[in-house]
Amino acid sequence: MSDPDGNQQVNDQVNDQANEYSTDDPEAGTRLEPQQIFDLARQGADVLLDLVDAGLPVDLADESGNTLLMLAAYHGHADLTAGLAERGADVNRLNGKNQAPLAGAIFKNEADVIRVLVEHGADPDAGNPSARATAQMFGRELPAPGAR
Repeated sequence: MSDPDGNQQVNDQVNDQANEYSTDDPEAGTRLEPQQIFDLARQGADVLLDLVDAGLPVDLADESGNTLLMLAAYHGHADLTAGLAERGADVNRLNGKNQAPLAGAIFKNEADVIRVLVEHGADPDAGNPSARATAQMFGRELPAPGAR
């Protein structure tokens, strides 16, 4: 059966990119599978920044279109979110559901992540619902750019 949405192609690309930066060194005793790389973002593991510095694409996305930054932001990891943004991660990249990292951080009420994303130029009107609409839904305020 064919895959009309091209999901298999996306999965293959994710696996190819992630596998390129997986370790298979018998002395190191570690091999990172593609899903483990995304789990590092969910866990806020700083080693992910080392992998990016070594060449892992900073905007690597999973099969749902969630980038490393999206996953780190959604799970409340402000330092990792900042590190990824400083390495060029797109703070406005939408996932497959048209969701933006800033809207996810507002939904989760992650104040430090919100601040980091705004400082790095996150667009409050990107995505659907946008961060602005999400803030209004939950009675929260968006920080002004440059606000601390």
